[in-house]
Parts: sequence; C-alpha cells; structure tokens
Amino acid sequence: MQIVDSHCHIDRVDLDAFGGSIESMLEHASELSVSKFLCVCIDLEHFNQVHDLALKYPNIFSSVGVHPTETNCKDPSVEDLLGYAKSERVIAIGETGLDYFHVKKDDADWQRDRFRRHIRASNESGKPMIIHMREAKSDTINILSEEKAQSGVMHCFSEDWETAEAALDLGFYISFSGILTFNSAQTLRDVAKKIPAERILVETDSPYLTPVPYRGKPNSPAYTYYVAEKLAEIRNTSIDNIARVTTQNFNQLFFP
Repeated sequence: MQIVDSHCHIDRVDLDAFGGSIESMLEHASELSVSKFLCVCIDLEHFNQVHDLALKYPNIFSSVGVHPTETNCKDPSVEDLLGYAKSERVIAIGETGLDYFHVKKDDADWQRDRFRRHIRASNESGKPMIIHMREAKSDTINILSEEKAQSGVMHCFSEDWETAEAALDLGFYISFSGILTFNSAQTLRDVAKKIPAERILVETDSPYLTPVPYRGKPNSPAYTYYVAEKLAEIRNTSIDNIARVTTQNFNQLFFP
C-alpha cells in the first residue's frame, strides 16, 4: 500500500518531534505507508529550500508559488513562475488562490491579480495548480472560470457541496486534510462521501491541521494515513482502496 501526501510543507515541519531529521521523519511516514510527497512552496524567498528537498529525495516533489496571505515577499510575475517551473522536480504551480479571512474582499485586488498570474503560469507551463480558498469560494471559482484554468486541486477542502461541484465541473480535484477527522466537520464528511472516487486526494498540510488522534500535537506527512483512514470510514471502503485510488489520482493529475 502506498499513500501520497499531496500537500505538505516539509521544510516547516518540527523535525525534533519526529526523530530530529528529514530522514527520520520520512522513515516514520513509510511505517504508515506514506511514501510520496508534494512539498508546497508559499513564497519565492524559500523556493530553493523547498526545491532542494525535491532534488535530494526522489520521493519528494515541489511546487512554486506565492501564498495569497504572504505580503512581505516578492510578488511573482508570470515569467518568474515559469522560470522556476522549468525544473522537472517542480510539478505544480502554487500554493495560490484567495483568502478573505486574513484580508477583506474589498482590499484584496492584489490577491486577485496575483491569483490570475498563477493561473496563467499554470496554463502556459501545463503544470497543475494548488488552490487555497478561504471565505472566498465565489470569487475563486469565478476567476478560475474566467481565466480558463486547465487543471489543479482544491487543497485542504472545507467548503460545501455546491462549491465542490463547481470545482469538479471545472475539472479540478478535491483534496481532504486532517480537518476531515475533527468532531466539528460532519458537513465536510458529508461532502467527502459524495465526491467521485476518481477526483479525491489526501493531504496533511503539515505542520498545520494535525488529524485525530494526534490533534494538538505536531503534524507531519506520516499522518496522511489517518486522513485516508477516516476517508475510508466515511465512504464505507477499505484504507487500501483509498490509498490505491488517491495515489492513482495524484499520478493522473501531476504525471499525466
């Protein structure tokens, strides 16, 4: 069985909590059948740190992008993103999107402009997008549609079925994180039950959003296992089946 963590920030994981090194953290993950990782970039200043992990470890891949809440950083042009995306170890554009929780919608023109640049870089490079969406579901879907976004994943999905359906209609995948295991997430579990099997991914978003049974403690990619386990329970299937399907979906999206 292989489980893929389709969205993590390995460069930000508390390694002391997982043996003190990248190698020990990866070994811990392999013990839980998690053996492939997409380490996601959130600003260009730390791109090399993320990319170097992908260069050093064959089972780690990287993205390039600037997160919608990052402000004290270089704002990327389409050309910047395309330049970094030339690396074979960069398999996605993002993390990008909209976040009206941290920035009010009326003050977020710069976010929307940045988002559009990422979409254009994705379309031109042919590399899928990683979408962050928080309290901005309508604008996110509308901009993806307006820019004719070609492919990607709605990462750490926590919205309603209507939004999921709109993303699916655009051809996007839906990725579930540790939120799926939270007691307060029954509505999200109802959505997860309805997503077509061929469009589901799993992730940790580590070091954030640690799933039950380790909620409140440091998170790492190893705990994708518990997201997959909860998804199997919700969909009344085996974790082996969830592992197989989500790994197949990851490869279909990022290595078509």
